[in-house]
Amino acid sequence: MLPELHGGTPFDEMDDYIALPRLSGLALSPDGSVLICGRTVLDDAGAEYVTSLWEFDPAGRRPARRLTWGTTSESGAAFAFDGDILFTATRSVPGEETPQPALWRLPTAGGEAQLVCTRGSGISGVTAAKAAPTFVAHTPVMASARTLDRDDEIRKARKDGKVTAMLHTGYPVRHWDHDLGPDQPHLVVGESDSEGAVVLRDVTPDAGGALREGTLSISSDGMFAVSTWAVGDFGAARRSTLVRIDTVSGDRVTVVDDASADVHSPVLSPDGTQVVFIRETLTTPELAPRVSLGLYVFKTSTETTVAEGWDRWPTSLAWLSDGSGLVVTADDNGRGPVFTIDLWGQPVQLTTDDAAYNEVRVSSDGESIYALRASYETPPHAVRIAIRTGEVSALKGPDPLPELPGTLTEISAKGEDGTPIRSWLALPTGAAAHSPVPLLLWVHGGPLNSWNTWSWRWNPWLLVAKGYAVLLPDPALSTGYGQDFVQRGWGQWGQAPFTDLMAITDAAEACDEIDPNRTGVMGGSFGGYMANWIAGHTDRFDAIVTHASLWALAQFGPTTDSAWYWQREMTPEMAVENSPHLYVADINTPMLVVHGDKDYRVPIGEGLRLWYELLAESGLPADADGKTDHRFLYFPDENHWVLKPAHTKIWYEVVTAFLSEHILGEDVPLPEILG
Repeated sequence: MLPELHGGTPFDEMDDYIALPRLSGLALSPDGSVLICGRTVLDDAGAEYVTSLWEFDPAGRRPARRLTWGTTSESGAAFAFDGDILFTATRSVPGEETPQPALWRLPTAGGEAQLVCTRGSGISGVTAAKAAPTFVAHTPVMASARTLDRDDEIRKARKDGKVTAMLHTGYPVRHWDHDLGPDQPHLVVGESDSEGAVVLRDVTPDAGGALREGTLSISSDGMFAVSTWAVGDFGAARRSTLVRIDTVSGDRVTVVDDASADVHSPVLSPDGTQVVFIRETLTTPELAPRVSLGLYVFKTSTETTVAEGWDRWPTSLAWLSDGSGLVVTADDNGRGPVFTIDLWGQPVQLTTDDAAYNEVRVSSDGESIYALRASYETPPHAVRIAIRTGEVSALKGPDPLPELPGTLTEISAKGEDGTPIRSWLALPTGAAAHSPVPLLLWVHGGPLNSWNTWSWRWNPWLLVAKGYAVLLPDPALSTGYGQDFVQRGWGQWGQAPFTDLMAITDAAEACDEIDPNRTGVMGGSFGGYMANWIAGHTDRFDAIVTHASLWALAQFGPTTDSAWYWQREMTPEMAVENSPHLYVADINTPMLVVHGDKDYRVPIGEGLRLWYELLAESGLPADADGKTDHRFLYFPDENHWVLKPAHTKIWYEVVTAFLSEHILGEDVPLPEILG
């Protein structure tokens, strides 16, 4: 059930919005009779989100029912070969002083969840064989430990001695929001001993950092798995390969190693004779990546390209149940359709609506596809897609879809070079020519991305409920419009992406419902970069919100958590040519800077330098008393994203107050909790 509302829609009050349930983590049983999904809600204190597992009727007749009732989240659900549900949860267990994520089993016949196995360092990423009692999971292991038991001893010594130091011998040392080390993820295989207890066996004792971002697929008989395996490259770079790992002996063989590309997202065919994967070419300052589908056949040790020449980038993939082809999702013209692909043919688009699909699961009878469907009109919800017709049917979930405070439409413009530029435009209910509304330009992150699906973090309807129209454009570098569309902005962030954004803003301002004299800009990550660039290159907007943004590109490059990627993307000359900080003196628009200290992708130094230089050098500097129109919202314990419910509320309240002051000319009180 949706929470009781304080306003007209769940977007009118932040407490209502934060309390909205969210779905993720779709899993289908081997026989196709049971479909489960995670449902995330606020805990009783309203301080954090908690996920439980729910069963959905694949036929769409019965309502969803709750399966797990733990006080902490259950996640990473997978089906064992016998239909029981495996999941991870952090619960108190005998012998564990500090609970860590452990593996649990929920019998489909009914009853309480049973502990399968646990480790002091935790267990995650469980993948189970469809036709054998074998599973593979990730667990962190100290580099100096020879065995899992020795790993436990070393951890205890570090904890007792309050040791946090780490000694690195390679790169990277951080990732997104956490330090890497002193442990590294290993793959463990679960097997039963003579008494039926599950014993974990490490099959990658020499993993090092090779599995830090590992994804894998296990054969139906459980005899082997194919996993990504990172290897070192020149310039302290990392590159992803594919390896085949024997789950009994631990023997490992490299199957795909392309010196010019990263390969990832392996999915084994139903009979285990071949594996399909995504191939992404390494970039250069002159060439954007190319993303394609690869196929490796074990018997012949040959690699081929699937759907060669397809001018879209696959985002997820699965096999048809008979192994004759694939089910693939890809960004496409502001949507994310489902495609079917014969192994020797070209993609055929299966869905034709305005939605984006993910977490695709194919039924064992080959008749249906199950997925989570979302768009800017609906949050993720479970659906069934008929493979033969493409008909989409919503399944009965635990919650109705929320009512929106406005409508979604689509507008287009032409870039300076004549390239079509498209955008979603979210309009408040009642917006009309006789009562035009202010406009907010939102720039997406990535930059290889698209505004094509629902976002809980950046949700336009919260601002629409306040009376703003929100423009969601896909400028140069956006995905879903072909390789040339990406290439036209590559290495030239301040050129076509900027002029495309200005062109689509012009088109939006020409709409009768829009007041062109009241406008603002918002963006995060790359979108924050563009907000900074816009601030230094035009005074047309009344207010600018820049979140987790790149400011001084030469500074950002060697300090981000994946510096080698950045070094491939821009030459030093390009970094100078496209760096927003060089135009700080031309910034005459009030800016709200937002940054989290745990952001390792765009380190806090970017936000700190931006804040200082705005006050010291911009066209709106601080006065002699230190007063300024700029604002800095700082989160000491948030990362690239603001995730805690209370912080999400504060984020939107501060943003709303800032926009109201500078766009509407209205004073809105700031949250008292900020002091």
